[in-house]
Amino acid sequence: MPEELVSQSIELPSGELRLLQPQEAAALPDAGPVEWAPVAPYWSVLWRSGVALACELDGVALRGLRVVELGCGLAVPSIAAARAGAAVLATDACAEALTLVARNAHANDVRIETATVDWAEPDELVRRAPFDLVLAADVLYERASIPHLLALLPRLAPEAWLADPGRPAGVAFLEQAGSRWSIDTNVGEGVLIHRLQLG
Repeated sequence: MPEELVSQSIELPSGELRLLQPQEAAALPDAGPVEWAPVAPYWSVLWRSGVALACELDGVALRGLRVVELGCGLAVPSIAAARAGAAVLATDACAEALTLVARNAHANDVRIETATVDWAEPDELVRRAPFDLVLAADVLYERASIPHLLALLPRLAPEAWLADPGRPAGVAFLEQAGSRWSIDTNVGEGVLIHRLQLG
């Protein structure tokens, strides 16, 4: 875990969310074109898609529901869902990210479980299904991830909310997902929020 952490504040309608973030990533705001790639690890960036998805979740009735976030990074949507009463499992391929997620959950007075997950080997995660809802924010950087996500989502829950700023891999994913499932899309803050009905 990086020694240098800085505190960020995210304003949601239900109240402020506090977040610790590696200092090197805090100097790299996600404000450029979608192809921009940070020097810092992807998980450590406060992506605008994560904030947009958290805003979308804010005020939604989630109490008693089981929610899983894929590729959670700083897990802003997970924290918002937990604050709304959901039982949340935040997953990422990077164990270092999950260490910080646990700290940020505690700082926001919510409980979040974490698990290291590789989409190519998801059996352990699938054994924990079914969930009620899958969350994912800005997770499609590479086209190689598309078949893994298409195969994984229906094994986890009947519904998924994906936030994406319009990355090419995200567009390609939606083209394929749209031939399988119903998708409803909202636009907010330069981010597309896709609600996929997987049942």
